[in-house]
Amino acid sequence: MTSPPARDPNSSLAIAVLGLGEAGSLIARDLLAAGATVHGYDPKAATGEVTVPDGVAAADSEAAAVTGAALVLSVNSAKAAVQAFAAALPALRPGAIWADLNTASPGTKQQLAAIGEQHGIPVTDIAMMAPVPGRGLKVPMLASGAAAGTVAAQLTRLGANVEVLDGQAGLAATRKLLRSVFYKGMAASIVEALDAARAAGLEEWLREHIGEELAKADAATVDRIVAGTRQHAVRRGAEMAAAADMLTELGVSPLMADASRARHERIAAGE
Repeated sequence: MTSPPARDPNSSLAIAVLGLGEAGSLIARDLLAAGATVHGYDPKAATGEVTVPDGVAAADSEAAAVTGAALVLSVNSAKAAVQAFAAALPALRPGAIWADLNTASPGTKQQLAAIGEQHGIPVTDIAMMAPVPGRGLKVPMLASGAAAGTVAAQLTRLGANVEVLDGQAGLAATRKLLRSVFYKGMAASIVEALDAARAAGLEEWLREHIGEELAKADAATVDRIVAGTRQHAVRRGAEMAAAADMLTELGVSPLMADASRARHERIAAGE
């Protein structure tokens, strides 16, 4: 695989996409369809684990992919976010903007911003707030940090849906991960409960019950949940201990049930 040729950033917006997995490839395709020039890199492309979308100019390294790019979208992984930036830095042209779309911690986003500031490269923190499949570039995004407004304007012209937050890099990630604690925690609890219900022969009943509870939830539900949890933490902690025992008896690991027990016990203790 050879390095991409030099590009004229004035011919069309030149964008590099680092990470061509499910999310990165869908975003790259939409950028191409909107008229952007897209170069991409994914280390798994060399092994055939990842297919480079048609029309994306494949590069053999981060540095090769970002050469001449006005905007870089890092969509690889939280673990690779800092390494990818370090590998690309020597090839970034003056005026280039780095946008990190990985689901990384606010601390990692701030680390990227600090590195960028040292090298004169503004870093924008972008949080994708819904699954990318079925939405592509139109997935709702939050952006914060240096050049967030510029990145949002550039991507919006290409069809993206970006809300700019007034704050440093890490603010967008904070909002996404706070939502994840709630939503992904609820999802994991539902999966665990249905696994146990299946083992008890009651999956259909519980699935219908969960659907009914979700359907009638509203804004006031949050207040009732928080107030009730604090008021009845001791009793509910004991209830979840019994639930964890039941799951064990059914052959289901009570990971979420036991975590719920521990959280209720800490609330009861005043933490």
